Formats: sequence, structure tokens, C-alpha cells
Amino acid sequence: MEMEAPVTRQQTAILCLIPFILVPIAHGCSHPAINRDAQFLAEIERIPAIDNHAHPVCPPAVVPGDRDFDALPVDNLEPESDPVLLQPSNPNLPLAWKALFGFSGTAGTPDGLRRLQQARDVVRKAKGDKYSVWVLDQSNVETMLGNRVSLCEGISRPRFAWVPYADALLFPLDNSKLAGNNPDRKVYVPLEDRLLRRYLTQRGFKQPPWKLTEYLERVVTPTLEEQRHGGAVAEKFEIAYLRKFDFGDPSSTEAEKVYSQWMGHGPPPEAAYKILQDYLFRYVAGECGRLGMAVHLHRMAGAGGYFDVAGVNPLLLEPVLNDPRLRKTKFVFVHGGWPYTREITALLEKPNVFLDYSSQALSFSPATLAVTLREWLERNPEKVLYGTDAYPSSDLMGWEESLWMANKTAREALALALEGMERDGEVTHEQALRLAHQVLHDNAKSLYSL
Repeated sequence: MEMEAPVTRQQTAILCLIPFILVPIAHGCSHPAINRDAQFLAEIERIPAIDNHAHPVCPPAVVPGDRDFDALPVDNLEPESDPVLLQPSNPNLPLAWKALFGFSGTAGTPDGLRRLQQARDVVRKAKGDKYSVWVLDQSNVETMLGNRVSLCEGISRPRFAWVPYADALLFPLDNSKLAGNNPDRKVYVPLEDRLLRRYLTQRGFKQPPWKLTEYLERVVTPTLEEQRHGGAVAEKFEIAYLRKFDFGDPSSTEAEKVYSQWMGHGPPPEAAYKILQDYLFRYVAGECGRLGMAVHLHRMAGAGGYFDVAGVNPLLLEPVLNDPRLRKTKFVFVHGGWPYTREITALLEKPNVFLDYSSQALSFSPATLAVTLREWLERNPEKVLYGTDAYPSSDLMGWEESLWMANKTAREALALALEGMERDGEVTHEQALRLAHQVLHDNAKSLYSL
């Protein structure tokens, strides 16, 4: 009889790994799209959605060349390595052109781009000031939370809710040294200065008042109150582009000392300015809670090749989230915190923390996104919100195309996650469909009292 060769230590290690390799495949993790239930996806596609985060652009017939779609537009930064799905080669992009504008073909040449623009112009002219609402209809979006500096005709209630920007209020001193050596921040800081001047002008000031108490009472609070009165349901912070999330808890006396010492006296030292920023962040968050507005926090790597990924770990915000004075404030981590999605999962157990999966629906495939979604849904499904991050990224992909593409991926990923939970006996089909309604619509409706 021929003797079998002895199993080596290396072969033993490989054999021990086989169960761990096969189990994910058995559960559909290799590519769950293969087992997609077309009928269930069709049910999900029929649910009207509330888009928690997007940047709609005013109809060209109303505001030609609109730039208020973002306080910190990213189109003037140094080039970075874009994700594959945000590149022109994304196969969903031609599908979006066809679905929205009836355009077939390529737009990779000057002539192709010209023809695409002509197709867009035909639709925009036909829809006029109803164009933005028509764009929502193409993705079955009932209400979109528009992150905008200001609203305009065509982007208003009831189809659009407003999320203005609060970051500029945190930087009332001389910001000429704030960017340091960061090329991205050298673009962003002047934009924040410009927005602060806009807020000051609206309050009748040419420069910030000389006392912190006056700045709070006559600029910060009235600005937030006016925005709330104008329909704002949340305040957006893009602070992740400007500094770390390590907000301390200084006293009003410490903050007043920095403000009084450096107002009108040149750029403050970084450590001193941080004290004032920390105080103002908690003050604004507290006012949002008082006024019934949520706080939206950009929490995803990018945009910008100099983005400080380590500095915006959401766990750095835990002292803020645990502050009893801020428990009335609802904090929403926009974009689901990638790459810190598991850290975000742990924070969902706090009663004032929520998240959406906007932007991830633009950057990842349905199969990849479904894995993250399933973990959130297994823990705190009432905290998970649908979102797209529709944004005018380029001549090839405007906010219209990115909405259509993100919506497609977001619903497919949700279907895959729920199908997996149903297949593994965690939920019934009826429960899965209820969860889909929660994520796409009901959670946001409840959070913002829409």
C-alpha cells in the first residue's frame, strides 16, 4: 500500500482556514448580488425616500451658475485619487444620462460632451423652475435635505428641507494662519471667511463684536434662529476639513479670555484658538438642540488629498456625545463615518446619535455597501438613514446623475442586506420590508418631524 505523505504544518494551517473562507461564500458575501430577489428590490424601489444628505443645484432658469450648493466646494482642490466608481468609466453613468436626459452614447470627447449638454438643456428648459423637483421624481425621492448656503425658487418646501452651514461661526478671529501648510485648507479657509462676513452682514455687522457674549447674543444665536425660521431642520458642520474632532470643554471664562485677547490683534496661537473653537462648537450644538435642529457632521475620508483621516475618528467626539447638556441635540454622522464604520456602530447606542450612508452609495458597489448596512441594521435600525450625497462633481456627473446613481446603489444595497437577514432567519419578509420603509423614509420623518 502506498503511504500518504504527511501533512505539513503549512498545509494544516491552510486546511484550518478553509471553513472560514467557505462560510462567507455560503452566506453570499462573495457577491450577494448573484442571489438578488428582483421582486423584493422592486418593492424597495417603490418606497418614496427621504434623502438625508445632498447638494441640489438651483435650476439654471432661476439661478444661472449657482454656487451656494456647498460652503466648501471641492472643485478647486489639488487632484486626488478618485474611487473607481466616481470616475467617468463607471458603467452606471451612461445609464443615468439615458434615464434622465435620453442621451445615448459617450461624452468623453468635446463633441460628445457638447451633445450631452444639449440634451440636458432641452430637459432643463422644458421643466423650468420645476426642474429640481422633476429630478427628485426620477429617483422616487419624496423629500431631499439640501445642504446649501441659501435656498432658491425651485428648491424649497415641501420637496426640499434646508440644511445650512455653521462652521464659519466657529472662526471669528483672524484666520490668516489657520490653514498652516495644508493646501486643501488654504482653499477652504477663505471660503469660511467669506461665509462669516455674509452672516455678519445679515446681522448688521462689518466685523465681529468685541466681546464674546455680544458675538453669541447678536450674531451666533440670531443666525441660527433665522435659519430655523427659514425652514432649516439641521445645521451642517464640515469641520472635518478644517481641524480634528478633539473638542474639549473649556469654560466661558477661558473662551472669553481668548476672544478678548485676540479679537483685532492678528492671528491667535493654534492652542488658544482651539479653546475658542471648542467652546463655540458646544454652544452651537446646544442652540441647535434648543431650536429643534439636528447637527450634521461630515464624517468620511475626503474630499481632498490632504484630508486628515486619523483626526476625524468619530470616537474623538464621544465626550461631546456624552455631554448631558447636549442630550437634546441629535447628532447625525453624514456618510456613515467611513472608514470608521464599526466605530460608528458602537456610537449608535447613544440615544442622540444617528447616521446616513450617503456618499458610500456613490463610492462602493451594492455588494460592498450591503455588508456595512447589515451590521447597522442588526444593531440599531431606527438610527440608519438613506442618503445620496448628490453633488455637481464634474461636467460629466452633475448632481442629477449622482443622485440617480447613488439612489440605484443605495436601494440595491439595502435589498441585499435585508435579503441576507431574511435568508438567515433574522427577520421575516414582512419585517424586512418594514425595515426598508424605516431606512428609506420613516426614520428621517421621525427625526426631523417632517
